[in-house]
Amino acid sequence: MQALWMLLASLFFASMAVCVKIASEWFNSAELVCYRGLLGMLLMWLLARRQSVSLATRYPGMHAWRSLVGVVSLGAWFYALAGLPLATAMTLNYMSSVWIAAFLVGGALLAWNPKTGARPLDQGPLVLTVLAGFVGVVMMLRPTIEQNQAFAGVVGLLSGMTAAFAYMQVMGLGRLGEPATRTVFYFAVGSAVAGGAAMAVTGLSAWDWQHALWLLPMGVLASLGQLCMTRAYSQGATLVVANLQYSGIVFGALYSVLLFGEPIPAASWAGIALVAVSGIAATALRSRAVPDAPAEEH
Repeated sequence: MQALWMLLASLFFASMAVCVKIASEWFNSAELVCYRGLLGMLLMWLLARRQSVSLATRYPGMHAWRSLVGVVSLGAWFYALAGLPLATAMTLNYMSSVWIAAFLVGGALLAWNPKTGARPLDQGPLVLTVLAGFVGVVMMLRPTIEQNQAFAGVVGLLSGMTAAFAYMQVMGLGRLGEPATRTVFYFAVGSAVAGGAAMAVTGLSAWDWQHALWLLPMGVLASLGQLCMTRAYSQGATLVVANLQYSGIVFGALYSVLLFGEPIPAASWAGIALVAVSGIAATALRSRAVPDAPAEEH
């Protein structure tokens, strides 16, 4: 049953990305982040009341930092969704596990002191995983760069990297006993505040209720994805469940082809597959060190 919940979560997140891509024709990234935050706040508040979960926290600083990093990741992902094929933007955002593997390798190398005679931890598998992930990115982005969308590709990579930082912060909050509902609520608050502040700079788009209707499913699907993912991990973060999150890349590719008619060259398909495999490998290697790691968030 946990596997089904994770598949549903991935489907909801990919469907949310569809709404974001469509809505980006009429709203900029700052507006989308703000509106997603406002809807998320309302839904998480209602859920917290139903679950009798208090929204008061003893760790406001950690929530603020998690929200800041998460909002940067979310804004970058929304920008990438507007400027890249859906499958490409989805895959770049799922690079977070590969980025975490890169951080682990870097941390081990920095901590190694050859004067002590101790050998560094065996980082060979993680190094290969990181290299494979970035080779996949190059393969996937080559058509994108040829179409003069290089900047959106860089921003998409940034979304995956900052998602890795946000993931590690969520892991820390989980270890402190913070309920998922509370963590998601404060992330929504941060999204609304940061998006609103950015809107003061970017300005407001012309409001049209017909176009604005896409904002509602965006917020609802994001919250449903969060809830399904939380349910999937409620009985322990098994490796199978953790890896099933990469089904979101498959859903994104199908949406990209079927809904938007975006052709995916063979090299891009190979790159997408390589990123997914490297992400799964990174998750497996990481689970040995952090067996109770929580799910990544979108």
